[in-house]
Amino acid sequence: MARLKEHYEKVVKPTLMKEIGYKNPFQAPRLEKIVINMSLGEAITDSRKVQGVVDELALLAGQKPVLTKAKNSIAGFKLREGMNIGLKVTLRRSRMYEFLDRLVTIAMPRIRDFRGISPKSFDGRGNYSLGIKEHIIFPEINYDKVDQIRGMDITIVTTAHTDAEALALLKGFNLPFSGQK
Repeated sequence: MARLKEHYEKVVKPTLMKEIGYKNPFQAPRLEKIVINMSLGEAITDSRKVQGVVDELALLAGQKPVLTKAKNSIAGFKLREGMNIGLKVTLRRSRMYEFLDRLVTIAMPRIRDFRGISPKSFDGRGNYSLGIKEHIIFPEINYDKVDQIRGMDITIVTTAHTDAEALALLKGFNLPFSGQK
């Protein structure tokens, strides 16, 4: 069992049930999935760069990413319908908990001038999104083999009904929110 999954079952879930006042343990909010998204703007001009980014994201996530394609043609961006413009990975179960553990304990402390993540990035339905400017903060990425530093978007989808419940859940996983003591 993943370390964070065990932490959720033994510490976070009982605390949330007590704080929010749930009677049934299945009512307590939990993580549903984590979606990692990287855009490939330079793939429009050079399609050979796609494979390197696919390999890097597969190293981070532990599974093969899916290519996202353009739905519309945009002449100003030299973009045609069906071109590869991004990658995404959906993590569930143990891979999700292992990725979140690496993100919180290893990757985030490596961010330059890091003061915490914003507690305002919830969507109103209990889901949290954050952007990372450099994917090289993860230890799996070999800095010498990276041709370009890329950013990524990480969306944490929870079963929480409100942003306050989701904030309490993510604080239980020790996500470093700014303004938190």
